[in-house]
Amino acid sequence: MIEEGKALFLQIAESVEDAIIDGSLAEEAQAPSTNELAAFYRINPATAAKGIAMLTDKGVLYKRRGIGMFVAAGARERLVGERRAAFADRFVDPLLAEARKLGLGPDDLALLIRDRASVAADIEGNAR
Repeated sequence: MIEEGKALFLQIAESVEDAIIDGSLAEEAQAPSTNELAAFYRINPATAAKGIAMLTDKGVLYKRRGIGMFVAAGARERLVGERRAAFADRFVDPLLAEARKLGLGPDDLALLIRDRASVAADIEGNAR
């Protein structure tokens, strides 16, 4: 899981976010403690705490005094919205810019995407 070149605390925060987005960590459920994260990833607890603090600052996690950290209500929706916006910035905008250079319109792009998705689904289905 640990990626070279990316701050560990960011990777910890993204890992918790991924668990919230995929539903394995439900809203109002208790989040892993900094010590659990540190042990699992074999990192310094202060690094794990920095990732958790980042999520707390974003309003994704909140603290119940004496109990631990919990996933905030609405956290999944908030995170999905952030990720969609980041996806558009990172992938869709450059795709649209390149499509314009090639003279491809929205309908052309939609057809290309549908075709590629169909091929990918066929490959995935055959791999099972």
